[in-house]
Parts: sequence; C-alpha cells; structure tokens
Amino acid sequence: MIKNKDNNIENFKQSLSRKTKKSEVPLSKSLVKNIPIYEGKEVNERSLEEDYKIALLREWSNVFKEGSGIIVIKKGIANLKVISEATSVFTKLIETEKEKFNSGGDHFAKPGANDRVWNALEKHCIYDPDNFCQYYSSPSIRLASEAWLGPCYQVTAQINRVNPGGEAQTAHRDYHLGFMTVEQASKYPEHVHTFSPFLTLQGAVAHCDMPIESGPTKLLPFSQNFTSGYLVYGNSEYQEHFENNYVQIPLEIGDLIFFNPAILHAAGNNTSTDIFRMANLLQISSPFGRAMETVNRLKMSLTVYPILLDAKLHNKISEIEIDNIISACSESYSFPTNLDLDPPVNGLAPLTQAQIMRKALNENNPLESLKKKLIEQSKKKKS
Repeated sequence: MIKNKDNNIENFKQSLSRKTKKSEVPLSKSLVKNIPIYEGKEVNERSLEEDYKIALLREWSNVFKEGSGIIVIKKGIANLKVISEATSVFTKLIETEKEKFNSGGDHFAKPGANDRVWNALEKHCIYDPDNFCQYYSSPSIRLASEAWLGPCYQVTAQINRVNPGGEAQTAHRDYHLGFMTVEQASKYPEHVHTFSPFLTLQGAVAHCDMPIESGPTKLLPFSQNFTSGYLVYGNSEYQEHFENNYVQIPLEIGDLIFFNPAILHAAGNNTSTDIFRMANLLQISSPFGRAMETVNRLKMSLTVYPILLDAKLHNKISEIEIDNIISACSESYSFPTNLDLDPPVNGLAPLTQAQIMRKALNENNPLESLKKKLIEQSKKKKS
C-alpha cells in the first residue's frame, strides 16, 4: 500500500538537523544532546497543581511529537529502597526463568546477549504487591503516559538486563510497525505509518547507575518524523548513519526515560566488567484500536474451517475468497501474547491464528489437526 517515496538518506539526515531550544521546554531543568531533562522531585510534587500539570503535559506531548522525541526524568522514582527491592524481585525472576524457559527470544538482540523477564508487570504485582504499589505510584509514570496517550492507557513491562560484555542491539523502531518485516509494513497505508507511533509510548526505569560504558540506550533524536522510516531503517546507510550519530544519556538508579516508539534506538554495548545493566522497559499502549465487542475467533475459525476445506477440495472457492473469509473470522495479529510461552523466535512475532488456519488449508489438514494446533496456540497466549 505505502510506496517508499522517500528513501533518500540526505532527506533523512536533514530531518535530524533540528536543535531543541530551551524556550520549547521551559519546564525542563537542562538540555543534554537535544534531550530535555526534568527533575522528578518537582514533577512528582507539583503533579496535583492543575496549571503546572497542563503545561507539562503539553510540553511533553510536543517533545514526543515534533521535538527530539525523548525526555528524561531524574529520580522519577525517588525512593531507592523501592527500586532496590524491585531489583531483587526481578533478579530472582531471571534466575528462576533461566531454568524454566530456554527460548532466548528477543526482538532485536542475539539470543543470549541479555536476560529478559517478559510480562514483568504482572509477575512483579503477584510476587510482591506491596512493592509493586509503591513502584507504580510514581506520578511521573502516569504523567508521561497521559501526555502521549491520554487517560485509560494500558501498561506492560519487560525486564532487560544486559550483562558485562553484552552486545548492542541493531537500531530499530518499536511496536507496532517496528515489529514487522519491510514486506509486512509496506502493506499498510501511509497514514497508518504516521499514526502507529501515537498508539504506544516507550519508557524505561533505571535499576542501576548506567554510565556510558554500561551501554545505556542509543538514541537518534528527531528521527520519529521520517514517514518512510519503518521501511528503510534496516538499510545499511541508515544503520551506518545511526551508528555515527546516536546519542547516549547516562542514567542513575531511579531515573526514567520516555520516548516516541518511532525514534531509532538500540540498547548499547555493555563494555564494563561489573555492571549488570538492568532496566524495566515500559511499553504503554493507547486504549484505542481495540474492537468494540468480544468475539470468540477460535470458535468461529473451527466452525468455518470444514466449509472452506470442502470448498477448496472441490474447487468451489478462490484463494482470495479464502483469505477474505479468514480475515473476517480469525485473529490476524500476533499480539497480545505470552512471550514466555510464545516467544519471538525465528522472526519478530509468533504465528497468528489466521496463519495457522491458512497453513492447515494449504496442506488439506483435517479439522481435528487444526483444532489441536489452535487450542495449543490459545493456551500460549494466557498469562
């Protein structure tokens, strides 16, 4: 659908040439490499002041949309005891899950380059609900989320611990279109490439001090507004420009960073010998984009499958008609899922219900075979 109209690296470079002016971010305390830095103490203490809150949310929204795309909130979670206790929880989860799961699945890093805890939000809540409540009571997290997504947002979280010697990720954009191949992303119309970043906000909580040698996130300010970015960021000239121009902001324990998911970014190399760089990655989603009704797509898929198979075997239906029917009844998107049981191995996303159904039809599999596979898949999606 979308045509890669702008695969000109010079146009991309030009889009990055802006500078952040202090007048654009008057509530920030400083500017570092075009990224506004805010004091968590002020943000948290003044969060109930309506005029301040409105001004701050407008300022952050503008940064995410048209500015550098990135904000840092120093000590957004000020109680370091809360962070330390959460770190202990996450460390225990890492060690437990190393024995339980051995998928090694990661979206943009080599298997084994880091330690992951998928669905850290729920696990944190169940494992230590008191600590969870203290952790997520931070006004800074809510304000950043509302600045970009408005109310009723949904939080998910994943722990990423990059150990000494851990290698950097490749530069990428993030969920949604950032989790697709170029071929998949190109099927979406241009306006979807424009609004995809408005559906999520990326964030992270620093669980340790992160000097440059530990490899804090590499970021390319202002890269969110290049419409063709989802189609070209994997090209060598764009990767090279990223590597030659990215910035890194050292973080301290309790600091928060938030950025537009279309910002080109990558976890950095941990060249230290003793820093286990742990961050709680927050992926916060807009409430919009959900269907209005709950639909049992598993039941529907199994109901229509015999009809489709019979019509296919007797040449009574075209391939495009089959695709049209599957699109109407089956789940065609990989997410949400349980990434412990359904990890992104052999691709950026697991197979969808629709893909499994299509494969079964291509192979003329009986209904019972498909039923077994779809029920197995549905179990993998439960937390």
